Amino acid sequence: MSLIKYNNRSIKDLTTTPAAAGGNTGALVHIKTLTASGDSTLNFVNGASGVVLDDTYPIYKVEYINLHPSNDGDYLRINFSIDTGSNYNVEKTTTHFYAYHNEGDASGFSYDTASDISGTGDATIAPSVGNDNDQAFSGSMFLFNPSSTTFVKHFISTINEAHSDNLTVQTNNAGYINSTSAVDAIKFVYTSGTIDSGKIKLYGIKDA
Repeated sequence: MSLIKYNNRSIKDLTTTPAAAGGNTGALVHIKTLTASGDSTLNFVNGASGVVLDDTYPIYKVEYINLHPSNDGDYLRINFSIDTGSNYNVEKTTTHFYAYHNEGDASGFSYDTASDISGTGDATIAPSVGNDNDQAFSGSMFLFNPSSTTFVKHFISTINEAHSDNLTVQTNNAGYINSTSAVDAIKFVYTSGTIDSGKIKLYGIKDA
């Protein structure tokens, strides 16, 4: 393994670093940031507005940052498309479980059969998010090999939210898109209101 020599004399004055051997400057590549402002839905669509969601990367990561609903107790849900967003109705099979701890020091852990899905509807990512001024949710989702035309497409989501009942809730949702067609778009939507504020970021993860 070769040593990298910095161009500046002092680390505190460092302005640039040379690329590592092989030219790999980092595995996580930012693709697009969506900033919500009272939107009914937000979408990443391959080929639209600078979005890449194809075989460029084997894994894609979505980050949710302080997504705040307009309606108290709203559910953020997702769906996927195989026709660049013309339809968001692909078959999915998911699991959904959560742990909670409230402000009165009570806690629990549960599987949520009302929020899993076996069908074409929207899948719940964040249930019953509070809409107090200081409430929102954050987390991330990984989508694996969405351009595959051989296998189903797996996704794993983990978020933490300020629940409408004043709980901290860690929600885990995972499953597979039961289609061998390439997935090329993702939709995010609250069930009854709008995405009042917050950001959703899309990254590609380079192959090793």
